[in-house]
Amino acid sequence: MNKGKKISKGLLWTSYIIKSILFVMFLTGALNYLLLSERTVSSIVEMGYPKTSIPYLGIALLFANILYLIPKTTFVGALFLTAYLGGAVATHVIHDDPILNILSPVIFGVFVWFSIWLGNEKFEFKASFMKQSRLFKKTILF
Repeated sequence: MNKGKKISKGLLWTSYIIKSILFVMFLTGALNYLLLSERTVSSIVEMGYPKTSIPYLGIALLFANILYLIPKTTFVGALFLTAYLGGAVATHVIHDDPILNILSPVIFGVFVWFSIWLGNEKFEFKASFMKQSRLFKKTILF
């Protein structure tokens, strides 16, 4: 690892922007659960979850989202968000929903981890490894 190298401001700000957008989206979802909005309640009950579980889902999502936003706990928050999104994928698969409904949580999870990768200098070595790889030298990316 390159301990002396710092992340460029562009990558860092891109990471912050992605995290902020995800935070607002997950916060909106958590508040819908906690406020028991009609649309949320009807869709959750339709998926087979009891109405009494909705506030707990909101608390779990809010907790994971706050951990994700705090720099020292971002990794743990991302793990919890990944678990939450994995449950969403499983629910959509069980109900044989359209592929877009199944892939949406997967895409959000990819963006959660991508924002961490962009903003963390510990992960920078992966990019330098890919640049040195013979496989990636043949592509137009590097």
